Amino acid sequence: MKKYSLVFSILLVLSMLLAACQTATTVPTQAPVEPGKAEEPTKATEPGAAATESQTLIVWDQFYRDVESNVLDTLNQEFEAAHPGVKIERVVKNLDDLKVTEKLALSEADGPDVAQVNQGRSDMGALVQANLLLPLNDYYTKLGWDKIVTGSIASRNSFTADGKTMGSGNIYGVSPTAEVVGVYYNKTLFQKNGWAIPASFEEFMSLLATIKAAGVTPISFGSLDGWNAIHEFSAIQHLLVSPEYINNLVYGTGAVSFDTPENQLAAQMLLEIADGGYFTDGFAGIGYDDSNKSFKAGEGAMTITGSWLASELIEGTDQEFGFFLLPGMGGKAGMAIGGVGIPFAIRQGTPKADLAAEYLTWMISPRAAQLWAEISYMPAMEVPADTKIEEGSLFADTLKAWDTVNKANLVGHYIDWATPTFYDTLVAELQKLLGGETTPVEFTAAVQKDYADFLAKQQ
Repeated sequence: MKKYSLVFSILLVLSMLLAACQTATTVPTQAPVEPGKAEEPTKATEPGAAATESQTLIVWDQFYRDVESNVLDTLNQEFEAAHPGVKIERVVKNLDDLKVTEKLALSEADGPDVAQVNQGRSDMGALVQANLLLPLNDYYTKLGWDKIVTGSIASRNSFTADGKTMGSGNIYGVSPTAEVVGVYYNKTLFQKNGWAIPASFEEFMSLLATIKAAGVTPISFGSLDGWNAIHEFSAIQHLLVSPEYINNLVYGTGAVSFDTPENQLAAQMLLEIADGGYFTDGFAGIGYDDSNKSFKAGEGAMTITGSWLASELIEGTDQEFGFFLLPGMGGKAGMAIGGVGIPFAIRQGTPKADLAAEYLTWMISPRAAQLWAEISYMPAMEVPADTKIEEGSLFADTLKAWDTVNKANLVGHYIDWATPTFYDTLVAELQKLLGGETTPVEFTAAVQKDYADFLAKQQ
């Protein structure tokens, strides 16, 4: 393995190259095709005021945890009150059950009118291919969703009509919540030891050494579940590559490769963190939830994960926590892994498309944003100005982080969406990398094989 000094020599050169590239015009996150006429041959009902006669709207969602379920119950009750004669029949499932049962249900004439559909080729893409989802382009403009949802965010819920290309074509869903991956830090420990939030990635690496020297675990981490190791790697990767590259990689456009010097460097730096003892001892045998419990108990200074953890960290602990974005090389702004939560979609063929579209509008309304913010869940929509958010709170930190990357068009991607098998490949290859079985060069080559095989089948 390369020595630490050599890695940062490479990093310095790469940072200079990135700085030079940044003098050019920033490439915005790819937006979907200008909403207008959908590509699907089946045209949506002309949007307008939904009929007010007695009718039932069947809605499937996966907000099964108590606090989030209460938000949905409140929104549904208020929607019914605003639409006399309308009844919401809510069916709640966890995500695994939703994924397993949804395709069959959406193919039935009496299936859900509205359902949350997970993004990605294996879920939303497959349902688009089966012609089970209604294109929402007309509603996007006529109901004003384009004033609420940015083009870069809409692209994450978009596919071409054949379901093959993600990120362009028709819009098939709108998401009520947002997510950003960054660094949670234990304010209690930071204040006690006089540690400061780093302003650059170089300072972040120095801080890891300082924390370890103080006898504290720098980064609470467990890779047993596999998926969060992808975040550890990708958080670094997002600082080394451009938004255009990440878009092309995930959306399968632009003929990019995973086998690049930037990805090799990200893998090498991840190894340096692991081999430097900056992760929890024995991290390979620790699960994500157990790692979070240890962090919440004050057994680690930081952890790298998503904004969804915030609500869990504010209850039942004597520790105080904050959140910051992983800082960029040389202090320059970099991308952060992120996106939006599971979107609501409309079943193709429902006779209640207009009412369903009004329901989706309700899900991304200022009222919805307020309710999500009140339970420390980050809404995908702007939070109303009169919403009470405690200055300096953990939720305020995560909201600031999201606003920062969203407004700068620096919201990255979950890279495991790149192919239907990318997730499994990344998990397996990162385990080998962190276990010392492969090198960064071998890692990127193995992942590239998966990506190249997928692209070849798309021809």
